[in-house]
Amino acid sequence: MFIGLRELELQTVRFDVDVPPGEIDYDAKLTQDSVLHAEGTAQLISQSLGEIRVSGDLKTTMQGTCDRCLEAARFPVSSHFDLVYLPSGGAASGGEDEVDEAAVEVGYYEGSGLDLNDILREVVLLALPMQMVCSEECKGICPLCGQNRNQQECDCHLEAVDDRWSKLKAFRSETGQPQTSKN
Repeated sequence: MFIGLRELELQTVRFDVDVPPGEIDYDAKLTQDSVLHAEGTAQLISQSLGEIRVSGDLKTTMQGTCDRCLEAARFPVSSHFDLVYLPSGGAASGGEDEVDEAAVEVGYYEGSGLDLNDILREVVLLALPMQMVCSEECKGICPLCGQNRNQQECDCHLEAVDDRWSKLKAFRSETGQPQTSKN
């Protein structure tokens, strides 16, 4: 759906859309697993400046790779968004001081309007967690043998090594001084 400036000059544009999987391209590691439902409004804040405010809510399910075990995982996304877009030509003349503090999330657009799918893509990507895990209990992959520890435990044992004293130990062995142990 395209939100044009001419239409916004006449009225607030309301949207209630269902975007099927595959219509929005996220990236190679992430796919949309269910219909993305979004509803909200787009309005022209300042006709002379071309500022557009897009706000609403969206809900979908994404599929990607778990960062711990590398298995496929589903991530529900439900987000409210309130974004302000400025024409990219006006970005060069305005400074950071001119942006209203309440409008922290500001984007830029070129041409005669905005593509709603681009906005929804951005909102989904920002709503995903920084570390995507299949569950909080995910044990991940063994760093020694590569076994997925959620499927089967391995017999590998990682020894915690405190490397802070290695230089001193090397110095003692070079000088021939005996190492003392704490009792």
